[in-house]
Amino acid sequence: MEWLARMEKALDYLEDNLQGEPDIREAARVACSSPFHFQRMFSFLTGMTVAEYLRKRRLTLAARELASSGARVLDVAMKYGYDSPESFAKAFRKLHGVSPSAARAPGVVLKAYPRISFHLSLKGDRDMEYRLIEQPGFTIVGRSIRTTTRDQENLRRIPRFWDECCASGLGERLRRIGGDLLGVCMEFSPDMEEFTYVIGVRWTGGSPPADLEKKEIPAATWAVFTSVGPLPDAIQKVWERIFSEWFPAAGYEHADAPEIEVYPPGDGQAPDYRCEVWLPVVNK
Repeated sequence: MEWLARMEKALDYLEDNLQGEPDIREAARVACSSPFHFQRMFSFLTGMTVAEYLRKRRLTLAARELASSGARVLDVAMKYGYDSPESFAKAFRKLHGVSPSAARAPGVVLKAYPRISFHLSLKGDRDMEYRLIEQPGFTIVGRSIRTTTRDQENLRRIPRFWDECCASGLGERLRRIGGDLLGVCMEFSPDMEEFTYVIGVRWTGGSPPADLEKKEIPAATWAVFTSVGPLPDAIQKVWERIFSEWFPAAGYEHADAPEIEVYPPGDGQAPDYRCEVWLPVVNK
């Protein structure tokens, strides 16, 4: 499939520039997509951001070089993009569990992260239904956290945030204000490793309560997908299928705008519970 070939070429570009400074915009151009779409696709398909992948690959090559040659730690650090031996040593120890100099010791255990490759599983067993809607900008109110995808911290922090909001009564309070609860990913950092997660509802006028934040959702075209089944497994499977099956075949790409999950009232553990994923899209 052409999509796979483009992603592999983008990966070739990243691998060829591990000793330099890969330009995400150039990698996205090779993949024939926007930088935002390329990075979001990469993150969902691999479980890590482009920046995290580059760090792991560079530190893998650096460890191999230190273990098999007499190269100075400073030279290896500079070769793989670190400004100082200190920053290199910190990153190296975090990944490998030992200092760069200790990597030369006989029998030391080091971690290796091989080059990835992209594969598409064409199952063809189920249609993936969606609808497109044009939505003007709107306002939401709620509470937010800033989280990171590093070491998949967001997968732990966001569920805890939901538990905290529900335990405090915020969820029911928000439903009384605006109905369906929204889970919104927005305000992504340039490297896609940090973003703001909001639990909120639509707000239709006036000043919100002082203890709630107000966020603006821009006008966009949204691809809307329905999830049916107990949370969180059902909606996580929808997200997986969107990025592994729908985007490669649909002729759209992710717009640089928030991602929204819509949770109507009901028992989220019921086998027939229905909620939605809203993704902002543009034509390729």
